[in-house]
Amino acid sequence: MLQNQTHQDLMKDLKDLVAQTKSQLAIQVNSAMVVLYWKIGDRINKDILENKRAQYGKEIIVQISRQLTVEFGSSFSEKNIRKMMQFASVFDDFRIVASAMRQLAWTHFLLLIPISEDVKRKFTLKYAKLKTGV
Repeated sequence: MLQNQTHQDLMKDLKDLVAQTKSQLAIQVNSAMVVLYWKIGDRINKDILENKRAQYGKEIIVQISRQLTVEFGSSFSEKNIRKMMQFASVFDDFRIVASAMRQLAWTHFLLLIPISEDVKRKFTLKYAKLKTGV
């Protein structure tokens, strides 16, 4: 009987370890994706602004999207690239992103981007971070 209980305790502990690690990995992957998407948006924004040509911007986004989609998949569609650019533009201070990326997923940031007033966006960001419990 004691051996059976010891085995059950061991299995419960091992399952808990696996579940905790999976959760931590999901958080790390999400954070890395948020950083990647911000960096991509920021880099493209800087390139387009430096060249100061609207037509160049349209063409380069299409080209970038095609090349990245072929190599890395549909996450880099033209629409998503534009969202990354908006993301880096709206959250132009990376420190804001860094402070929230462990609590909020990319989809949360996508919901924050359209909020036009900075004060409302900051309030919503703070509220979202509180709701996640972190």
